[in-house]
Amino acid sequence: MDSKVAGSFLSSKPFNEFSGLCSLLPSLSESSLCSTGLKMYLVESKGGAIACMFLALFFLGTWPALLTMLERRGRLPQHTYLDYSITNFFAALLIAFTFGEIGKGKPDEPNFLAQLAQDNWPSVLFAMGGGVVLSLGNLSSQYAFAFVGLSVTEVITASITVVIGTTLNYFLDDKINKAEILFPGVGCFLIAVFLGSAVHSSNASDNKAKLSNYTSDYKEVAISSSKESDLVKSKDLERGSSSADNVEAGTAVFLLELEERRAIKVFGKSTLIGLALTFSAGLCFSMFSPAFNLATNDQWHTLPNGIPHLTVYTAFFYFSISCFVIAIILNITFLYHPVLNLPKSSLKAYLADSDGRIWALLAGLLCGFGNGLQFMGGQAAGYAAADAVQALPLVSTFWGVLLFGEYRRSSRKTYMLLGSMLFMFIVAVGVLMASSGHRSSSHTAKE
Repeated sequence: MDSKVAGSFLSSKPFNEFSGLCSLLPSLSESSLCSTGLKMYLVESKGGAIACMFLALFFLGTWPALLTMLERRGRLPQHTYLDYSITNFFAALLIAFTFGEIGKGKPDEPNFLAQLAQDNWPSVLFAMGGGVVLSLGNLSSQYAFAFVGLSVTEVITASITVVIGTTLNYFLDDKINKAEILFPGVGCFLIAVFLGSAVHSSNASDNKAKLSNYTSDYKEVAISSSKESDLVKSKDLERGSSSADNVEAGTAVFLLELEERRAIKVFGKSTLIGLALTFSAGLCFSMFSPAFNLATNDQWHTLPNGIPHLTVYTAFFYFSISCFVIAIILNITFLYHPVLNLPKSSLKAYLADSDGRIWALLAGLLCGFGNGLQFMGGQAAGYAAADAVQALPLVSTFWGVLLFGEYRRSSRKTYMLLGSMLFMFIVAVGVLMASSGHRSSSHTAKE
């Protein structure tokens, strides 16, 4: 089904209430709004789809930084994820009841509420399956951020998503994307992944050298340092404190103090834990977009005859329900039976923990709207091209450097690798978006 959403591209049927306004405003009367009326907001053009993808890229690259910030402040990840899940689901409801309900539906493009009563359960199950794997992936990555780091976790998970998910979407979309452009883009992404792994390795060696050279004399000098360009003040977003003490970002003191105050303790733990969490998250992420693709386009012809495909809004609603339910069940369980030696908590403690709650709620909104925009763009231009948002490590790396002092006081080798990785990601985003095609609108429902 050709689901076309986005604020700037409207087409519609006449409504009497617009006729008076159109007669008063000649410039408006010539527009498609007055000549054809109003229906659901739907992305029609390649430009609109790319705009959706760029916004999704920013949103999906920012919310992990907020979760990382709260974990580094010492807030339990179970508390953070419960808050995040609430607003993430709220974003899906908002999209469904606005974009999905504005204007008149058609038999092959019903409005959100009308479609809830239809016999479309095969597609609903695909959508809900996508929500399950996304929830598991986000939950795994939340813990992986502490062990592997924000930037590298995003690089590895994005690479797995592109290699598996984008390839699946290309064939599910009946090859509407330009293969000669799409797969070189995937190749650029893989090169950036190897560079990202090299950045992690080089930075880990830098940190190991800092800690091995650490002495009490160095500690005294580092704490008293007043170089403004390298200071990370304890009242900043990451530390969430109003102390007047300053610590140089990237020093051994900084690393030790971070370990002391963060919720997930990582010193002395095997690196395999972080890698296992990261690869698990990547595998989950690689499956949710193809599942959503099947839910909205029914490539396997599972819907009964005459039943229209799920609109992107209805599919996103069911997708978000399962994502929300899994998140709530698992995180309430983790309150009483925590993993990775985290302290036990309770629902009462969670409700009383308001420190940083606003940031967790914001993260949920960003993720919810980011996923919605990705699906909107993918429905118009092809989900393989929409997977360009998996270049979100570009954004996450920016926040990692700006907020958390990642890579500060690192070696020249690390900086060169970091710059090369970011450059390759920029190339990858451009190439994947250039591969976008346009979905035919001739198969919106089964005859």
